[in-house]
Amino acid sequence: MATLVVADYAVIVVTMLISSGIGVYYWLTGGRQKSTEEYFMADRSMKVAPIAIGLMVSYLSAVSLLGVSSENYAHGTQYAVINLGYGLATPFVAYFYLPVFFKQGTTSAFEYLQKRFGTVARIAGSIAFQLQLLLYSGVVLYAPALALEATTGISTTASVIGIGLVCTFYSTIGGIKAVLITDVFQSLLMLLAVILVIVTAAVSVGSLGRIWEIAAEGSRIEFDNVSMDPTVRHTWWSLTFGGFFTYLSLYGSNQVQVQRMLTIRDVKDAQLAIWWTWPLASLMSLGLCFSGLAIYTKYRNCDPLTIGRITSNDQLMPLYVMDMLADYPGVPGLFIAGIFSAGLSTISATVNSLAAVLLEDFIKPLCRIRGKEITATGSIIISKILALIVGAACIALAFMGRYLGGLLQAALTIFGVVGGPVFGLFTLGMFTQTGNQKGAVIGLLSSLIFSLWIGFGQPKPPIPTLVTSTSECNATVYSEYSEPSSPPFYSQENNDDSYFYLYRLSYMWYCPLGSVISFAVGWISSWISNLVLREEAKELDLDLMTPIVASIVRKGRLRRTRESRDSELSIG
Repeated sequence: MATLVVADYAVIVVTMLISSGIGVYYWLTGGRQKSTEEYFMADRSMKVAPIAIGLMVSYLSAVSLLGVSSENYAHGTQYAVINLGYGLATPFVAYFYLPVFFKQGTTSAFEYLQKRFGTVARIAGSIAFQLQLLLYSGVVLYAPALALEATTGISTTASVIGIGLVCTFYSTIGGIKAVLITDVFQSLLMLLAVILVIVTAAVSVGSLGRIWEIAAEGSRIEFDNVSMDPTVRHTWWSLTFGGFFTYLSLYGSNQVQVQRMLTIRDVKDAQLAIWWTWPLASLMSLGLCFSGLAIYTKYRNCDPLTIGRITSNDQLMPLYVMDMLADYPGVPGLFIAGIFSAGLSTISATVNSLAAVLLEDFIKPLCRIRGKEITATGSIIISKILALIVGAACIALAFMGRYLGGLLQAALTIFGVVGGPVFGLFTLGMFTQTGNQKGAVIGLLSSLIFSLWIGFGQPKPPIPTLVTSTSECNATVYSEYSEPSSPPFYSQENNDDSYFYLYRLSYMWYCPLGSVISFAVGWISSWISNLVLREEAKELDLDLMTPIVASIVRKGRLRRTRESRDSELSIG
């Protein structure tokens, strides 16, 4: 297997230095981070374009670059349907959820829960979010480490620590501005990595059309699975509903994305950024899907996983680049830099957002309880210390990434089992008047317990995969690597009754189930507690409700006021 050369390492180092340099620049310019408003919110001075790009790349991380391509190589193109769910969710985020956060104007999205329900709900939601982001960061840091392991022989430990330190450095000193501007630079490297794979395959087989034909011959083209069986891994139903709720949970209640949108001063511009994010994310996602088919043209008759060249399909893309482009010094390094950049963009957002949540939801309230107020300078110092601690935690958790299975499914599982219940909590607050703190917390905890159980409970049936071939692997290839073994293959519909039914559910249903259970149990529990305890419903601030519900409630209040006035006049 070819390895990186000096020119490749030079390209990687330069790209890392550029990202770090952006952090240094924003540390030394502007308001010089004299307030948390600048450090966490960029003084609400950001423009639409960098925010739209930032919203895209913080979601489409290294997990996407490695995971989506291997998904289409091993399982076919059905996954691409998820982009439809993302499109359907976009207007809901833009017009139902985003305006509520803009009216609050707070750094932490969980301050909304404090105003709507109370302290306990805020703390519960914040802790759940931290769990989600720390688990996800472990997967995201581990993904680039896989790329290095597959191509250079550098240990996973060294690469995880190296990548983690770089993004922690520029996130800590540069704040949210550095994070957002490096996102723009890193998105270009990500795009270049995808283009490299597709173009080399097209040149090798003759055309883009030929890539599609070869994929069709290998049964990789699938868009017609409309099964309503929830145990089937990818269908139109699971991907549309699963993608819809996943997108809502990410952009409608996730601190990382909400914080980025709030760096824009005007809500209409923020909504425009959301509308731009969907096509940008979909184009990148579809490009990654096609790159998986491009990789299939190279290995369709000599599967590298089967013969032992790699240990996971998530290593396919970097292996492909080394096999195809190792003769061009610097080009493989540019690709690896793209993988690194995808990881950096997500981890940097994690570092900044978790620092903001820890400061606003825990440290400041604790200081107020003790009768102390943190100064602006003190807040900045604490924020940077927190960023360093979060970065170190991300590095530590990355070493758990190897135990979570395939990267793409692991990431979406984490989004679903934690993000779904948290999203249901916010939805309960924004869409109902009866929701109270007791019900909200009961709904959140019930949903989290159920979701974590079905998401990580074992044993689970093996993931179905399409047949691969080793028919053209010559004797030299076999002798060079470990003894080939034929991995088991499964049909797309795994109905093995020996596995517990809930463990057989498609991971795409985790987020919809978590959201619905959190909302429904929260609403019912609130109704029961109000009935049993005979608590009088408080008149809610309409700014805490989604615009359409607030409009209905406002009209109802006006009607009742008018009826009451008319009644008093008639009595008089």
